[in-house]
Amino acid sequence: MSFAARSRIATTSPPRGEAHLDFLRRHLPFANDVPGGRWLTILMNRIDPALFQAAFAGWVRETRPDRPEFVAIDGKTSRRSHDRATGGAPLHMDSAFATTSRLVLGQEAVAGKSNELTAIPLLLARLADGGGPRGALVSIDAIATNGTIAEAIRQTGAGYPLAVQANQPTLRKDIEACFQDALRRGGGVETFTEHDKGHGRIEHRDVDVIRDTSWLSGDRRFPGELQLPGAATIVRVRTRIQRGQMLHTETRYYISSARLNAERAAAAVRGHWAIESRLHWVLNVTFNEHQSRLRKGFSARNMAVVRHFALNLMRSATDKRSIKLRRKLAAWSQDYLSMLFTGQGQ
Repeated sequence: MSFAARSRIATTSPPRGEAHLDFLRRHLPFANDVPGGRWLTILMNRIDPALFQAAFAGWVRETRPDRPEFVAIDGKTSRRSHDRATGGAPLHMDSAFATTSRLVLGQEAVAGKSNELTAIPLLLARLADGGGPRGALVSIDAIATNGTIAEAIRQTGAGYPLAVQANQPTLRKDIEACFQDALRRGGGVETFTEHDKGHGRIEHRDVDVIRDTSWLSGDRRFPGELQLPGAATIVRVRTRIQRGQMLHTETRYYISSARLNAERAAAAVRGHWAIESRLHWVLNVTFNEHQSRLRKGFSARNMAVVRHFALNLMRSATDKRSIKLRRKLAAWSQDYLSMLFTGQGQ
C-alpha cells in the first residue's frame, strides 16, 4: 500500500472511541456518542484526585485480594507537567508497587521530591485500609530511613527493610564493626550468594545477615541518634559487577524489622529496584508518560492514576505478549479488550 493510500485511511478513519462505540455501549449508554478530547480533558481537570486515588485503591483490593509479599515505594516525576506560566512544579507521584505480581497498589501526589516524607505516611495509611500490606515487606529508598517512616510501616502490619546510607555515618560505622566482629568470632552471620548475567554484564552478590540486634537499642546509644523501632535483622549486600574490562564493587547496608534469612533478605533488596524497570520504565517507554504535557487543574494527577489502571489491566492478562503488544491488541480486538476488563480467557 502506498504512503498516500495509508494517509487517506488515517485521515478518514474514525477516532478509536467511535470505532469501538458498540463495545462501549455494552457498559454505558453513550446516547450522544463518545465524548470529545476537550471534554475528557475538562473532566480530568475537575475530578477530585483524592477520591480518584481512593477508588483506584479500592478497585485493586477488590480485583486482587491476595496480599503482596514485597511492596516497593518510590517516586517518579513527570518532567513535562510543569506550568511555566504559573510557576507550577512538575508532578511528583509516589507509587506503591507489588514487585512479585507487578501491580500498582496505590499512589500519592507530592508537592516536590523534598516533601516525600509527608506523602509516604498518607500512602501507607491508604494501603492499610483493608489490610493491604499486612505481612509484607515494604521497602523505600534511603530518603525514608527514619523512625517515623519505620513506625508508619509497622502500623500497617508490615515490616521494613530500610537502607543505611553514608549520611548516617555513626550507625553505618557501627554496623560495619558488627559484621567484622561476627566474622572474627566465626559465627552469627548467614550468607546467600546469587549471580545475574545479562545486558553485557555479570553481577555477583553476597547477602549477609545478622539477627543479633540487641545493641541497636542499648543504653550506650546517644540522644538524637537514628533509631528504627523493632529492628530485628542487619543486612549487608556486597556487589561485584563486571562489564567488559570494568569492575565495579559496592557494599550496602540495611536494617529490617523482620527476622530475615539471607535468601529472603536478598529477594527484598533485589525486589525494590523492580519498581524502576517494571513500573517507571514501562510508564515512560510504553505509555509515553514523560511526554505528557497535562498541567492544568488535576489533570496530571488523575491521568497518572488512569495509566496505573491501564497498566494493571494489561498485567492481568496471562499470555506471553509484551505490554506494548497487549495495548495494540486491545485497540484492534474487542474480544481481547473485553478479556482484559473481565479477566477471563487468554
